[in-house]
Amino acid sequence: MSASPQEEARAALDAAGQLPDAELDLAAVALQFARIDAPDADWRAAQAVLTQIARRAVELAGADPEADAGDAERRRALLAGLLHGEFGFAGDAETYDDMANANLIQVLERRRGLPVALGVLWLHAAEAAGWAAHGLNAPGHFLLALPHARGQIVLDVFAGGDQLLAPELRALIKRVAGENAELKPGMLAPMTKRDVLLRLQNNIKLRRLQANDLEGGLAATRDMLRLAPDHAGLWREMGLIEHRLERISAALASLDRALEIEPRGEAAARIRGLVEELRNRLN
Repeated sequence: MSASPQEEARAALDAAGQLPDAELDLAAVALQFARIDAPDADWRAAQAVLTQIARRAVELAGADPEADAGDAERRRALLAGLLHGEFGFAGDAETYDDMANANLIQVLERRRGLPVALGVLWLHAAEAAGWAAHGLNAPGHFLLALPHARGQIVLDVFAGGDQLLAPELRALIKRVAGENAELKPGMLAPMTKRDVLLRLQNNIKLRRLQANDLEGGLAATRDMLRLAPDHAGLWREMGLIEHRLERISAALASLDRALEIEPRGEAAARIRGLVEELRNRLN
């Protein structure tokens, strides 16, 4: 009996979870997450679009000596023209919370998505062209950076790849994180590929939990752990969801694993208190 699309995708995530970050194929892994959440969608058609994007990025990079020589603004313009012009991708401001905006297969079908989903496509195209690029873990709004000799330029891919200077960055941070929020250096630290993928899938998990779909939130967390099996925060979250579902033994196993990975800090201290309470309930 052949494996289901979800079983195949989960096996692929398990394999990706054993790879070092540099060896991850960002878009390919995002596609596996999408197959799990939309098993009836045409993932092969989505894969074909990713291939088209990569090929065109290579062609355009080869035809633009300035971009290939390291001109970050030329690279920005080329990638924006490719993804938002030629392929027609855009941020979905009208139905922002639709879970389709975080599913790469559906993003490729609809040409609409969340900032981090569009960021995956930018990173995919940049890597195909041989150009450095990385995500930025800004609160509430994923951003992307293209390095250059004197630092980096910061882009809002949700807005079509517009460059953000310091005043625009401050305004964006205040808009999404509150008027008291300030731009801090850590907000512009590079994200790993794993972090980008987890942020993408976190949108699915949070929307399920907000809808009180605890089983769905638990499944999303478990799938995220396939990619990041040593992520203490995810083990904590899984234990807390299992606790809400009254699965005490499972919750203890997850929380114990979190403490093994990250035994110190405020979060670990809180978890130890909960573990003690749960063990008392079992006695």
